[in-house]
Amino acid sequence: MAQLAEAATVEIDAELSFVPPERQRRLGLILLATDLTTERDVARLVPPDAAAVHATRVAYANPTTPENLRRMAPRLEAAAALLAPGAKLDAICFSCTAASVVIGDGAVCEAVERARPGVPVITPIAAGCAALKALDARRVALLTPYLAETTRPVAARLVAEGFEVMRSSCLGLEDDREMARLEPASLIDAAARADDPRAEALFVSCTALPALDVVAEIEARLGKPVVTSNQASIWAMRRAAGIGEVPDGYGSLFARTAREGSG
Repeated sequence: MAQLAEAATVEIDAELSFVPPERQRRLGLILLATDLTTERDVARLVPPDAAAVHATRVAYANPTTPENLRRMAPRLEAAAALLAPGAKLDAICFSCTAASVVIGDGAVCEAVERARPGVPVITPIAAGCAALKALDARRVALLTPYLAETTRPVAARLVAEGFEVMRSSCLGLEDDREMARLEPASLIDAAARADDPRAEALFVSCTALPALDVVAEIEARLGKPVVTSNQASIWAMRRAAGIGEVPDGYGSLFARTAREGSG
């Protein structure tokens, strides 16, 4: 049987990174415990050499009803406190569109800022609205994977932001893990059916949906801009971190806003 040799443990000198921690781009993510999609999407559009992404999770149990989503509100502060304590963050994103709507952006931001004061807070619904406005879209169609009772507050938030919702559609799913398993062809077909000829853009709500994979294909089929929750959230995160490179193949949002110099 192997034995530990009787020798003193020796300390070996090592050097720390020459890049000061305060100069490194860092982004925080607060995810639902059941989220199967967001981390993968962020990894595609925020490569490690552009920024470090630190993620934590908040307890959540399906179904995705407004009542269940609101139950996450008291847990956000503690989740934010776990994000790389002591490190400077360029932004923190709470990655749940419907929860951001029913809890309210103000309450989400206040909870996160109690743990990480001074760090910008991003929500998918706020980012989605900003993206639609950046694309000069005022008449929109809405597609969600949620139940109808969870979709209605999202449509109401769009209206409150000054958009005219020409059509609101949902898939009637109550488990975000099932939402993450939607077949690409089925999602493209659902987007086409959810569109309205009067709409200037389609907003596909929900960070659980694998919509980033097919956003370019949906745009090609509809002939108009498409904004998805993860696409818009990552767009906002990249802007907060000052990432200027324009990713290709993930919808017109990045290309059409690149002229602003904010990628």
